[in-house]
Amino acid sequence: MASHIVGYPRMGPKRELKFALESFWDGKSSADDLKKVAADLRSSIWKQMSDAGIKYIPSNTFAYYDQVLDTTAMLGAVPPRYGWTAGEIGFDVYFSMARGNASVPAMEMTKWFDTNYHYIVPELGPEVNFSYASHKAVEEYKEAKALGVDTVPTFVGPVSYLLLSKPAKGVDKSFNLLSLLPKILPIYKEVVSELKAAGASWIQFDEPLLVMDLDSHKLQAFTDAYSELESTLSGLNVVVETYFADLTPEAYKTLVSLKGVSGFGFDLIRGSKTLDLLKGNFPSGKFLFAGVVDGRNIWANDLAASLATLQSLEGIVGKDKLVVSTSCSLLHTAVDLVNETKLDDEIKSWLAFAAQKVVEVNALAKALAGQKDEAFFSANATAQASRKSSPRVNNDAVKTAAAALKGSDHRRATTVSARLDAQQKKLNLPILPTTTIGSFPQTVELRRVRREYKANKVTEQDYVAAIKEEISKVVKIQEDLDIDVLVHGEPERNDMVEYFGEQLSGFAFSANGWVQSYGSRCVKPPIIYGDVSRPKAMTVFWSSMAQSMTPRPMKGMLTGPVTILNWSFVRNDQPRHETCYQIALAIKDEVEDLEKAGINVIQIDEAALREGLPLRKSEHDFYLKWAVHSFRITNVGVQDTTQIHTHMCYSNFNDIIHSIIDMDADVITIENSRSDEKLLSVFREGVKYGAGIGPGVYDIHSPRIPSTEEIADRIRKMLAVLESNVLWVNPDCGLKTRKYGEVNPALTNMVAAAKQLRQELASAK
Repeated sequence: MASHIVGYPRMGPKRELKFALESFWDGKSSADDLKKVAADLRSSIWKQMSDAGIKYIPSNTFAYYDQVLDTTAMLGAVPPRYGWTAGEIGFDVYFSMARGNASVPAMEMTKWFDTNYHYIVPELGPEVNFSYASHKAVEEYKEAKALGVDTVPTFVGPVSYLLLSKPAKGVDKSFNLLSLLPKILPIYKEVVSELKAAGASWIQFDEPLLVMDLDSHKLQAFTDAYSELESTLSGLNVVVETYFADLTPEAYKTLVSLKGVSGFGFDLIRGSKTLDLLKGNFPSGKFLFAGVVDGRNIWANDLAASLATLQSLEGIVGKDKLVVSTSCSLLHTAVDLVNETKLDDEIKSWLAFAAQKVVEVNALAKALAGQKDEAFFSANATAQASRKSSPRVNNDAVKTAAAALKGSDHRRATTVSARLDAQQKKLNLPILPTTTIGSFPQTVELRRVRREYKANKVTEQDYVAAIKEEISKVVKIQEDLDIDVLVHGEPERNDMVEYFGEQLSGFAFSANGWVQSYGSRCVKPPIIYGDVSRPKAMTVFWSSMAQSMTPRPMKGMLTGPVTILNWSFVRNDQPRHETCYQIALAIKDEVEDLEKAGINVIQIDEAALREGLPLRKSEHDFYLKWAVHSFRITNVGVQDTTQIHTHMCYSNFNDIIHSIIDMDADVITIENSRSDEKLLSVFREGVKYGAGIGPGVYDIHSPRIPSTEEIADRIRKMLAVLESNVLWVNPDCGLKTRKYGEVNPALTNMVAAAKQLRQELASAK
């Protein structure tokens, strides 16, 4: 019985690739040093899978930055601004596309489906001269073969590649990207022919776009592409992988009818309805790659349940055609539980990171072949049972409180316009009030103090004194700049989710559970393993301290329940929305305590609300309903005079603007400058927004300092579509990653621009 892994994390168990990349980018190490680290990582990954007994081991899933960018390099689809004309694409051009260089900006980066991974978006048009410009796939296959491992070279499939692209600058937005298929398929053929010559027997094409809502024209492109490739693919076995959701019956029919394809891979974790399609009609003689081990979470597999699923599939496809696989690439999970020092043994017994998932896949394949490891299955069953019954997981009071939410939609009793009037009487803000989003620069010294406090190297008294001094500095800066609504700067916080997770019950934190977000950037998501509650106040001490330093309003700063959920590894033993409601109740307690402590403006960030939107339109309404409801739960109990803000990071909001309005916040600040002010087009199209709104007036992701006139011009554009009595003036996002040398002049210009516009508005009257 065969086993297969769709893909594997590339950063390394201790983030070796991250540090090698950053050292190379900083000029501290050579290209050869970087290549050596990469080769060692690849070799250890292949060896690990081979030793575990995996039959179909992927190659070419390693990338120095991103697998879609690798495909762009393979196809020679380099935008002209990078000055590449011909020859093998090296690090210079590759990293310029990914990160930009001194003279030209990077290519756009966007989220890979509904994961927290980001890919580099290809820029295509009718003028692109495609050519075979990166032989990486063939080189990696040969590299593994030399180590005695026969791998399955893996590619982003041609149709998904084009549908993940965008028309390049200057190309008509309506340009049909699929019209480029005849231009890219010859290059795919060249690569496949080289792999055949090198001895490859299997090839994997990832076509995840098949899980999206596709019209017949797009589905036809898959049929056409594989018909065109059929003769080149003959003599090879080919698996086409899909993942992240169910397939529609139409997409399923298209997939299983593809020419030249020997096997089909399905995500049976997020694609539970796909089982019915498989049972209804699976083509005889084809391989079924059954993704029963979750590639997107960190929970140990329920081996008994997976084995039962596999046995039912065996009856459909036959013993020799069923392959046990992961639901998707393991890129989206942490690397190896062996490196965990922070998690206790009980919680560790409930988990499986990528290395453990490889072992699970093999154990299931062996069990199907009649070689069941009884001890392994028995230990797994014991851990599953302990997780179900553990008092650490179950809290009846929390379950009861969450169940009681179902009868109400939790709206504040008065309209937003009445609340804004009551708040204005109390806060007495000028027109076009200025504020910032929350964080201020985090200096090396500040990070050191936090690190030493965590390691018990400084006393609590010294730590509080250091943080108090930092808050005092941030308050004075804002007062001197004449900002209207202040923030305390968040010097006590490491991360906007981790900070709260560490103070909530039901959360655990790993030491090395890093997952690649993009390039060398990794995140370490918290693990929500049990019912969530708030044992004690989390932010009141610092917010009250900050408010006592100034007569101006001081914002209380919280992360919202949907963002905490979407940026964590979430328990899989209850629906996500139930966990979200529990987090919402915990944040609600905090909101009400802040109000009691005299904080009149409270910001509840929902940076990741849109990120959780399901891939299929039919599931959008349900998600948005519970996500928006969760936000309203947090602040339903406050008085009209307490002003509730929320903040959203860069994203395309235009299609969910009505849900944003339904959140019923008093003020929303929203990224705007980086997305070419797409946000404002919603209001130009006549959407009425009655609450306060602060579209970002400058991009904090860049060190550039905008002039007063540039910001004033942005505000004028906003006033063309928004009423002056609801408009706020603020940066795009928090200032944590910037330096004070950039922040002070940028905020000085922002306040000056707001004052200039106030004068213009006054004289216009």
